[in-house]
Amino acid sequence: MGKSVSKTEFRLHVLEYCRQVEKTRKPLTITDHGRPILTILPYEQEAEKILKSLRGSVLSYENPTEPVGEEDWEVLA
Repeated sequence: MGKSVSKTEFRLHVLEYCRQVEKTRKPLTITDHGRPILTILPYEQEAEKILKSLRGSVLSYENPTEPVGEEDWEVLA
């Protein structure tokens, strides 16, 4: 697990924290009043390879504007 810093602290030292994430390869969580609001993750080359392998894998898609699974919804009364 990575470390966490307040958004004020992050704003003051953003480049330093970016370099730290890049060097350690550990995530950094930014907090606002103690609550996590976002996480900065190191870039993973592997994710790009996975996405590239999926490109062009959809063979056909009929009626793209038609709702999917309409019969699965229950009517709220």
